[in-house]
Amino acid sequence: MTKTKSQPIDRIRLGTLRAAIWKNESTNGHFYSVTNDRGYLDGEEWKNSTSFTRDDLLPLGKMMERAYIRIHALQLTDR
Repeated sequence: MTKTKSQPIDRIRLGTLRAAIWKNESTNGHFYSVTNDRGYLDGEEWKNSTSFTRDDLLPLGKMMERAYIRIHALQLTDR
């Protein structure tokens, strides 16, 4: 039996920065988490990194604010 890869329940993009919102199950119920990455061009090939430059930090913060608001809305609908 092959395990299917789970998908994020939402994605946020700001330029080359991306955030994925995940719904996770635990013994105490479910919770949400966020992963981030940054796309960059290496020659002609797009790659991903979880390392951010100084110039990425403010846009990353804005993106995390959007993720926070989205998770809050999801939690309200979970009730």
